Amino acid sequence: MGITARGIGLLVAAVVLLGVGFRYAYPELTVLGAAAVVALGYALATAAWRPRLAVERTADPDRVARGEPAAMTLTVRNTGRLRAANLVAEDRCGGRLVPVPLLRLRPSRDTTVRYDVPTHRRGVVPVGPLRVTRRDPLGLVALARSYGGRVPVWVHPRIHPLRAVPTGAGRSLDGRTDSVPHGSITFDSLREYVVGDELRRVHWRTSARVGELMVRENVDTSLPRLVVVLDNRAAAHPDRVDGVAESFEAACEAAASVVAAAVREDLPVSLLLVAPPGDDTAGGAGLETSTAPLDRLAAVELAEGGVDVLRAAMSRLRQDRLGDTLVFLTGPGARGDLGHVGALRGAYPSVVVGVFGAAGPTPAGAAGLTVVDAADGAEFAAEWDGIRRW
Repeated sequence: MGITARGIGLLVAAVVLLGVGFRYAYPELTVLGAAAVVALGYALATAAWRPRLAVERTADPDRVARGEPAAMTLTVRNTGRLRAANLVAEDRCGGRLVPVPLLRLRPSRDTTVRYDVPTHRRGVVPVGPLRVTRRDPLGLVALARSYGGRVPVWVHPRIHPLRAVPTGAGRSLDGRTDSVPHGSITFDSLREYVVGDELRRVHWRTSARVGELMVRENVDTSLPRLVVVLDNRAAAHPDRVDGVAESFEAACEAAASVVAAAVREDLPVSLLLVAPPGDDTAGGAGLETSTAPLDRLAAVELAEGGVDVLRAAMSRLRQDRLGDTLVFLTGPGARGDLGHVGALRGAYPSVVVGVFGAAGPTPAGAAGLTVVDAADGAEFAAEWDGIRRW
């Protein structure tokens, strides 16, 4: 609860009037001071009334690509039974305030407001809560309360179509790729028999030892597995335009394009970050997989970390060996660190590096890698489709 400038003036006047009136026995001044106190009490009681409001939000849609339209529909309902709500309300949408008219909102009635959500920048736009300000008729006291929760709108990076996809370390026996990761080429593990399994896959020796049918579980090792590593270190993207690292935004678009192309071709893909979110950058802890890679790309931000963070991340990649095709996306500040990425060629037969925002071309033979220099995501997509050898 806050007292306005008018309320503060009236409070000071009330104290002065009451003090002078009682001190010098002026009943007129005492009456005026008492009236001012009554007015302040009435203002406090009026502003303290808490209206009963129900707030519902619907994002249409709640996930969009950068630049695509998105709207938020806000419905405010007066669930009270006695009084109409006459309030000043504002809804917070990202960094701006949207006015919401709540004039004479009668009991059991509602009002709906629809407005556009800004999607010109990649990120997660928080919408809400609704801030309702209650004022007294004299404008002496103002009380602000929050209603409803926050609803995020995920603004994904732009996706540029990629025609080419890696074919992996080896060719599939049934064509370029298989549609499922389980096949009949390489033994992977044993599991219990389920109805429908082929009897020729039963491992009789193990079945006799454990007392129940066990079948072989095989995998197709020729199925390409993509690992997309996004370098989100602030040191890798030193250039800023209005506080935004355009090279990092381009890298996010490239990562989204590669992930979308892999999903389109039913290829396993993992999205990893060099530096973890927050302040914990030790040990390459940022290399966690995600079930929603586009959401991660919408929420990812630049993090602090130097070459030691990159070295730790590459060491973990070498140990885990998550796939056979590694796509490393970085900025101009990491051109001197590509040797750490080149050290992964023994673990990953195909390594492609995308460098964004560099002033000049990166040497083609840098660390023996396939390097793609691009100014933005669209140029990366064109260069990617031109790669002849993975």
